[in-house]
Amino acid sequence: MIVTAQNSPRILVTGGAGFLGSHLCDRLIADGARVICLDNLYTGSLANIAHLRGHERFEFVEHDVIEPYSFEVDQIYNLACPASPPHYQRDPIFTMKTSVFGAINALELAKRTGARVFQASTSEVYGDPKVHPQPESYWGHVNPIGVRSCYDEGKRAAETLFFDYQRVHGVDIRVARIFNTYGPRMDPNDGRVVSNFIVQALRGEAITIYGDGTQTRSFCYVDDLVDGMDRLMNCHLDSFDPVNLGNPVELTIKQVAERVLRSYGVGGSIEYRPLPSDDPTQRQPDISRAQELLDWTPMTPFADGLERTASYFSRLLNPKLVLSREPMEIRGG
Repeated sequence: MIVTAQNSPRILVTGGAGFLGSHLCDRLIADGARVICLDNLYTGSLANIAHLRGHERFEFVEHDVIEPYSFEVDQIYNLACPASPPHYQRDPIFTMKTSVFGAINALELAKRTGARVFQASTSEVYGDPKVHPQPESYWGHVNPIGVRSCYDEGKRAAETLFFDYQRVHGVDIRVARIFNTYGPRMDPNDGRVVSNFIVQALRGEAITIYGDGTQTRSFCYVDDLVDGMDRLMNCHLDSFDPVNLGNPVELTIKQVAERVLRSYGVGGSIEYRPLPSDDPTQRQPDISRAQELLDWTPMTPFADGLERTASYFSRLLNPKLVLSREPMEIRGG
């Protein structure tokens, strides 16, 4: 069949002007879909989707997912929610409302239209894990009343809603637990590890490590993550169990800081600060389910992804800055 603007799938992406959502919109447009990007621009940016504005198969709608909405669509990706600690802690009640009411509104639309609906959940549902690496069967170790709880518990509640709508109303759901993701279009002020370190290094500032730097994370490049999301949305499932999407290569925070400083620093150093409350000490996904179900494994080496991300930030902060091209020493994807 020849795909045209008239018979291509119509897909809604909530949070589509954000870091991850804008890359997903790119992928869907490239695949021939008609895309409705819904975003209230609380953390998203029109700059992230400026290249898509005016495309015949792309529509931007400014709207808050806390309030109901209605479109005729075939698929829904529910990505809308502040995702970095400074953003989601800025207004924790709003964050919880976004997770819970946003999930309900996406699910209600899916129930009415028969659309398949994808929930962008998070590795934060595992809290500060006591099982390592984290499989989908692990129920987590989460503080329900801490400063991070608005996000952690909001995402856990959203998962509950997705599975209840599937059991009660037969809604066709997909739930991905997304681990740390990085790449171009990250907000330079979002407080995440990779963006923080690169921006501080490029500005010649001290790189700040919270804690002693031995805590670990696993970083997935955004293109790989979007590919996993696309595969999960469009695969056949025998069960609706959540699927971890992330890079299983585990790095210490200190390793990442030293690499960024060595490759992109302009005279900075490393500064240690107290570890924030409830900050996980380990984070590594077990992706065996994604590998078996989706034939998916992240393919971008950390070295390559970090260079692309640093190049983006250098253009954003100082277009004339020439980055170091020192070979990376951290191995793995």
